[in-house]
Amino acid sequence: MMVEATRLLVTLTATAVGFMVGTNIGDNSSVVGAIIGAGLGYVFGGAFGRLVRRALDVAPGVIAPRFSGPQLFAGAFGIGLGVIVGLAMALPVVWLMPPEVGWPLGSLVVLLVSVFSGTVFSSRADELLASVGLGARKPLAAHRLDADPKSFLVDSSAAIDGRILDLARSGLARGRHWVPAFVVDELQAIADSGDRNRRRRGRRGLDVLESLRDVSGVELAILEEHVPEFPEVDAKLIAIAERSEATLVTTDHNLAMAAGVRGVTVLNPHLVAESLRPQAGAGDLIDVTIEKVGSEPGQGVGYLDDGTMVVIEQAGQAVGKTVTVQVSNAVRTQMGRMLFGRMAA
Repeated sequence: MMVEATRLLVTLTATAVGFMVGTNIGDNSSVVGAIIGAGLGYVFGGAFGRLVRRALDVAPGVIAPRFSGPQLFAGAFGIGLGVIVGLAMALPVVWLMPPEVGWPLGSLVVLLVSVFSGTVFSSRADELLASVGLGARKPLAAHRLDADPKSFLVDSSAAIDGRILDLARSGLARGRHWVPAFVVDELQAIADSGDRNRRRRGRRGLDVLESLRDVSGVELAILEEHVPEFPEVDAKLIAIAERSEATLVTTDHNLAMAAGVRGVTVLNPHLVAESLRPQAGAGDLIDVTIEKVGSEPGQGVGYLDDGTMVVIEQAGQAVGKTVTVQVSNAVRTQMGRMLFGRMAA
């Protein structure tokens, strides 16, 4: 269709030009000139049309990696505006010149102006969208590894935990936050899991990373560093943190311990939140949902919203119920705090 349409326009233009040239030569030459022009237009128009079609076939693969959504949006708006301006410029051409030449030439003017306008608008997409209150989202920047002790290296457990977002918003974790590409892949795999709980955790991790992009003072960057010499994700993270001197952000206790032994600075959002939150102590009453039976006969186990484990005596038969628990003791372990208590009367 594109080849035929292009060939038709070129043929009409060439026929009109041949007719005009033939008329100037002599009355009997106008028909000959039109025939010659039509033949040349048909041949060269077809070749030009096939060239245009090939360009259109290649365009998506060339444009997609090079132009963002805002650029394409601004470019489309620019083309629309260019068509309007082009029509205004083409009208005098159509009126002042013979119709055989004016219409094809006017169409060419509209085409050139619209393409020029679309190119200019797409090149200034961010500024144009910002001028009408539509901020263009910045894509995640890809970086190679470099030494930056003021940056943070985020693992999947910290992204799923979500409290790194609160630390960033409060100003305690400002700066560049590196997310290795293999961590993003891991979160994507979890989000695509068939297990509902794992799927929810993976999506939460991806949502937290997305939200980090909008925090003032935080730059989220994808780290294109694969560390092929280490097959395991934890080993890759420790190696990257060592090389870059970045702070490793994780809630994985074993990973934090291994990184600490290697001299890597570790930020555990869970421990930070635990040190800042009000502590439940002996005698306090708390509401807990019993999720499973404990290791000892009659025990029930529940969790607070921050993940603190609560072991309740004589609650093994109340699994699935929310009960009021009176705290009798609190124990701090390497994994965090544990509360012990009994159901309130």
